[in-house]
Amino acid sequence: MAKVLFINPVVREEDVPRHVPYGIALLAAIAIEKGHLVQVYDANAWRAGDEVLDTVLAADHWDAIALGGITTAYGSIKKIAQRARQACPNAKIILGGGVLTSLPTEIMTWLPQVDIGCIGEGFITFPEILNSIDLGQEEFNQVRGTISRNAEGSLVMAPQRSLLHDLDSLPYPAWDLFPLEEVYFPNSTALFSEEGMMAERRLDINMSYGCSMICRYCYHLGISGDMRYEVDKNGKPSGVSFDQPGTYNRTIRYHSPEYVVNLVKHMHDKYGVDFVTFLDENLMTMDRTSGGTWLGRICELWHEKGLAPTFEADGSWSGVCWSGTSHATLCNPEILKIMRKAGCVHLVYGYESFAPHVMKTIGKGATPKTNIRSFHWTLAADIRPVPNQIIGFPNEDFASIRMNMDAWKDLGIVVKPHFATPYPGSEWFTVYRNSIERQYGGNLEDFILDLGDATKITAVISHNFNAVELVGLRDMMLNFDYRHLEEYEMIWRDNHGIKEGAPSTLYSEPKLKKAS
Repeated sequence: MAKVLFINPVVREEDVPRHVPYGIALLAAIAIEKGHLVQVYDANAWRAGDEVLDTVLAADHWDAIALGGITTAYGSIKKIAQRARQACPNAKIILGGGVLTSLPTEIMTWLPQVDIGCIGEGFITFPEILNSIDLGQEEFNQVRGTISRNAEGSLVMAPQRSLLHDLDSLPYPAWDLFPLEEVYFPNSTALFSEEGMMAERRLDINMSYGCSMICRYCYHLGISGDMRYEVDKNGKPSGVSFDQPGTYNRTIRYHSPEYVVNLVKHMHDKYGVDFVTFLDENLMTMDRTSGGTWLGRICELWHEKGLAPTFEADGSWSGVCWSGTSHATLCNPEILKIMRKAGCVHLVYGYESFAPHVMKTIGKGATPKTNIRSFHWTLAADIRPVPNQIIGFPNEDFASIRMNMDAWKDLGIVVKPHFATPYPGSEWFTVYRNSIERQYGGNLEDFILDLGDATKITAVISHNFNAVELVGLRDMMLNFDYRHLEEYEMIWRDNHGIKEGAPSTLYSEPKLKKAS
């Protein structure tokens, strides 16, 4: 059987490591089930530098070195791949996750050290790759869902891999391979609720894969049925494409409530977990897709398994508190109250904007009214709503900025917005790709290396404001500085030749040929 080394790359260096890499933990468990010898080096957890990485790479004769992650980990992945190839010339380097799936041909070109790329979901593909390595195969174009190099060094894309629909067939993640006691449990706190701040032993899980929305800034990267394979003139796979205007596919998949609650019971009994964060894109999509029974059944089983938290006078609790994501148009007061009784303490809402004309272009289906309604419903259920917002949408203007500030005043909140960022795999990356490349001197890899978690500004997709203006406007928003906002609008109008009273916008609908 293959000796496999998983490496979790460094991500979000500005913060402490908070989240065990769920995908790697699942793939490690699958590999172990298949009989392979597995080790993990969690570079993000240890952050020990290149010298320790080199020691790990030299520690054994690895048959496969597997790494992956989200696009923002690309810089770390690039360094790891280079050092792995130098230290382990005979090992097969395998790359997966969103970073590879979003741009498979480009990433494989930029990283010549990588032998095999796993496109989309890896639950079936990855063990098949390991089996091929075990058999001594040198070419992998028969393994669906891969991109690899043939004997001549040319890239070859295999046919598309179907999604796994029986999610309950997956093993529990191999958490034992990660430094829970040394790194992750000490960083359990989440500053979103009182219980989140007091959490001492938190782990995260995914209950579902998919989302019914078509948010144009969002990237699903092949796990929601949105990925389509392109073919060349010979009918062979040549690339992938994701959401484009007018072409949307969604596949909604979720674990059974029994699987979810049994997994949490296992986490509580084995690791003493007191808090669980659900990493799902949108819990309310799953509840709506199930006919409104999924979350209710999870909450019912939470009580039956003795997981519902019991609180002491000092705020501590026995049992398991939890949090996740919600959606302004899909939640309702009844399910929120049921969730709270089962231990849900905070929910993240992607409100994005409180400006109707901006919200219409996002594709989320929400309105200022539904945003505000969900905020009050969640508070009334004694769950802390955590609003997320974004500035710099294509048609962001002075009116939308004021509408956001006005909504904050009415709700009694302040939200530091993220910047609208066209991540690869999103519709807006497709629409604005040429503009993105121009902003980085024609070098798309520089853009990928520059990407972070949208708290800093990278490529701008706003028609009205440049990067300098967006940074300054966000600061005015946070300080409710209406006076300087009004002064700058006058300067902006003068610079762009837009008279007072006319709409303060240069926005026009982007032109992109619809995919067939």
